[in-house]
Amino acid sequence: MLRKTIIFLFFLVIALLPTAGISAEKQQREVIVITVDGIINPVSDEFISKSITKANERKVEAIVIELDTPGGLDTSMRSIIKSILGSEVPVVVFVHPSGARAASAGAFITIAAHIAAMAPQTNIGAAHPVGIGEKMDKAMVEKVTNDAAAYMKSLAKKRGRNTKWAEDAVRKSISSTADEALKENVIDLIANNINSLLRDIDGKKVQTVVSEKVLRTAGATVIREEMGLRHKILDFISNPNVAYVLMLLGFYGLFFELTNPGAIFPGVVGGICLILAFYAFQTLPVNYAGLLLIILAIILFILEVQIVSHGVLTIGGIISMVIGSIMLFETAGPFIRLSLYTVLPAVILTALFFTVVVGLILKAHRRRPVTGLEGLIEEQGTAITDITPAGGMVLVHGERWSAYSDEPIAKGEKIIVESVSGLKVKVKKTNLKEG
Repeated sequence: MLRKTIIFLFFLVIALLPTAGISAEKQQREVIVITVDGIINPVSDEFISKSITKANERKVEAIVIELDTPGGLDTSMRSIIKSILGSEVPVVVFVHPSGARAASAGAFITIAAHIAAMAPQTNIGAAHPVGIGEKMDKAMVEKVTNDAAAYMKSLAKKRGRNTKWAEDAVRKSISSTADEALKENVIDLIANNINSLLRDIDGKKVQTVVSEKVLRTAGATVIREEMGLRHKILDFISNPNVAYVLMLLGFYGLFFELTNPGAIFPGVVGGICLILAFYAFQTLPVNYAGLLLIILAIILFILEVQIVSHGVLTIGGIISMVIGSIMLFETAGPFIRLSLYTVLPAVILTALFFTVVVGLILKAHRRRPVTGLEGLIEEQGTAITDITPAGGMVLVHGERWSAYSDEPIAKGEKIIVESVSGLKVKVKKTNLKEG
């Protein structure tokens, strides 16, 4: 009996093992989803690259990048593509939601993905390279365009996509809707949302850096990875308008500290703002001619306080600051430019700050003290004893003071205070006898 029971249990375990394996496999299937909404810059590069690394470490089924971008920096784009090409886990780029776009650098990233998908009413393309931070001559434009076109074609060929469209997206800046992109073999599918996307790509074969992989994404657990606080802060200050305001606040703070040594707080805040602005500038196409014009404008505003120019310096400062602000992030693409709604209030407030506030501060510094020991200087009084270089007594402000003088002063003569040293004053006579 015992023997039959053991045999029965043995076969029962054998029968349940495949089911248990399938169940465990099903439970372990996960898909990481991240969202990139904005300019492709070093911050988004770091976020995407770290997410792909995490997906490889966890050995998930796939990582989905929900993308909506007008483009961005070439160096950041190429770094992201390197991470995609080197991933053992399939990378799916999903241009989402409706109304989103994968323009310029975004088109390169989408073409490089193992699976490229778009939501309805989205578009992709317009990948012609633009001058970032500097003017390119005709020869340089041709070189950059040829390089970008070759890169785009190689990515499209690797993924089996339309190489002609890829080249035209760079050379002719063409752009396609989701339906057109699917028809022209630019993308793999159109999906309404993340759930339908995972169902539609289930069973598809993709070639990763190590081997061919069959996607098993239907019913997989979706794990959304959000940008951490650090990435959110860095992404926020990388906005051209925020970087511009931080720069101005930095100038204000340091100026306050220099004109009021020991205030500390304005200097600390100004220093922090300037460092953050400089970090943002390295992620943005800064035109240094524009930056110099802004610095010149601030110098002109300061000089207006020191020199009577009847408003000429202020007007020059305003013109210089407006032109410099417009030039600061000037590119062929409209997505890395300052908003006039930021520039105009900033210019007006800066002009008011330096002409009114700073003017009042400098006048206060120049005003003669009326209290304390310094307030005695140039005050008049009366000698109540004879005053000699050895000493004497005077009456100033109704107070008796020990005094001395380089010249003899008779009792009763009017005196004027020249300086104060401790509790003793140096005086000279005014030649006015007490009436």
